[in-house]
Amino acid sequence: MTRDGWQAFVDGLRTAGDALAESTAHLDAQDRAHGQRALVRAVNNLLGRLEVDRDRPELAPFNGWREKFFMDNPDFRYWITDIRHDRTYRITGNVGDSVYQSITVYSGSGVADAAAVARLDSDDLEVGAAGDFTATLSDLPAGSSSVWVRYAYESAAPDDPGWCRIDVLDAVDDEPPVATDLDRALRRLGTVIANVPKVFEVSTTADAQSPNTVRHWSAMAAGAAFTEPGIHYLRGSWQLADGEALVLEGTPPTCRHWNIVLYNRFLNSLDHRHRTVTRTAASSALVDGRFRFVLAAEDPGVAGCDWLDTEGLGFGLFVLRFLHADAAPELPVARRVRLEELR
Repeated sequence: MTRDGWQAFVDGLRTAGDALAESTAHLDAQDRAHGQRALVRAVNNLLGRLEVDRDRPELAPFNGWREKFFMDNPDFRYWITDIRHDRTYRITGNVGDSVYQSITVYSGSGVADAAAVARLDSDDLEVGAAGDFTATLSDLPAGSSSVWVRYAYESAAPDDPGWCRIDVLDAVDDEPPVATDLDRALRRLGTVIANVPKVFEVSTTADAQSPNTVRHWSAMAAGAAFTEPGIHYLRGSWQLADGEALVLEGTPPTCRHWNIVLYNRFLNSLDHRHRTVTRTAASSALVDGRFRFVLAAEDPGVAGCDWLDTEGLGFGLFVLRFLHADAAPELPVARRVRLEELR
């Protein structure tokens, strides 16, 4: 490694910190803290994938609460690794409490050019009575560069999250890494980190311009940006004053799994470890087949309403995900109301 690679990494950190401080100067202390935490988590996430060995891949947990990065989904667990297209792999695991599993192979070197090129899911996996499974990946399309394993749950805190691992079935060359690999990786990492605050800002422009509305998030269709190909996404935002709430009412389509998750303006899910910031079909009280979510800083305590805790944030984002829906979901009706109107 040369000093240039390390310096590029350090410069990227400094640039990101300065850019974040400038772009959040007008926000209150709570939002600024969310921004700093989101940047630290992004660095943690990226550092966890800095060193890559495509000849001996390891499935690493992705987007845990310490590594939240760009719209994490607490009701899913992810494991990812970089691979080679000319190898054969065996993935083994146990599904634990998950209600759906998928293994997706992507091409591309980053979010902008990522595309799903091969996949298996619960319909293809032979899962034993104890939850164990084995899957083989072979004859992968040219350009295949990574594998993502996903498990979906009915809760963000499953008792048994399950596990998975990957093994190479071909002979592996015993070539040690070279110094230039790390140097190049540090340069690239510095560039990516430097741009993270700009991504935070640009990604929420449309949400800030049209708060308290919901839209189809078509940019995430068909596995774009390393997303799950079978999910239909709805996205919106709230802009609320003290004592206000955003009520979302709608009918979920028939699907294998669905949820709603709240996020701050820095694309991190809110504190799902201590607060109710996500709900699935299993934790939602449907009335005549319809959900009624109340996004607010406090629980209105109204029967037939499911509260989602905004943590008192005046502005934030929400995403609804519908997995393998039998039809495109209808847009929920969004109403900004005073909390006392609901009581």
